[in-house]
Amino acid sequence: MMAGRLGITAPGIPDNPLSLSWHDSAWIPILNPSNVLEYFSQGSNPFYDRTCNNEIVKMQRLNPEQLQNMTGLEYLLVHMQEPILYVIRKQHRHSLTQVTPLAEYYIIAGVVYQAPDLASVLNSRLLSCVHHIQGAFEETMSFARYHPSKGYSWDFKSQRANLDKVKKEEKPREEPSSLFQRQRVDMLLGELIKKFPLPTPPQPKVQPVAPVKTETDNSSDTKENRTDIKQEKIKPPPEKKPRMS
Repeated sequence: MMAGRLGITAPGIPDNPLSLSWHDSAWIPILNPSNVLEYFSQGSNPFYDRTCNNEIVKMQRLNPEQLQNMTGLEYLLVHMQEPILYVIRKQHRHSLTQVTPLAEYYIIAGVVYQAPDLASVLNSRLLSCVHHIQGAFEETMSFARYHPSKGYSWDFKSQRANLDKVKKEEKPREEPSSLFQRQRVDMLLGELIKKFPLPTPPQPKVQPVAPVKTETDNSSDTKENRTDIKQEKIKPPPEKKPRMS
């Protein structure tokens, strides 16, 4: 079993679950709604709490529907979009009808992530806005010029020429496809070929070819005819009659 990409932090600093991800390559090709919770409950998954009720049901080989009659921590599949997306909720069950959601995890192409909460989303968006605003101010200051006799001015031509050269030199980098993408594409192509098979091209009709006499056959025939004609022309010598004395 191969653990996925895990964030590494300095000692003494707790791990941020939003920066972690996990996957098992052996499960990705066979992942489906019936085994996605079993995939999520692997021991190397850092998001799975082994003290939950799912683990008790798994160890005692009970029916998964028994989770509704238990109280405590549990994991539940709440949304799916086969074969690419699964959403699992971590919740604390107080009774048959009362639960408290604690966290949600989404599985995209077999990779498990933790969904961020509202505070984390707002914090990230604000930091992104401040970063872009600061970058815009720094880029604007790079166009400012000062001359003792003219004062402040703006110079955009030289900077734009340099930026155009850099963009031309940079080539777009192609990202390699994953094993999941290749297998799914092959599956879709196979289904399309089964539904719409390629037409077989008509085979050309083969016409019988008349036998062609070679020159050697013609020459042998002419030689035989010539020998027959010569034999007919040659007459046998006359018979000699005995003289009467």
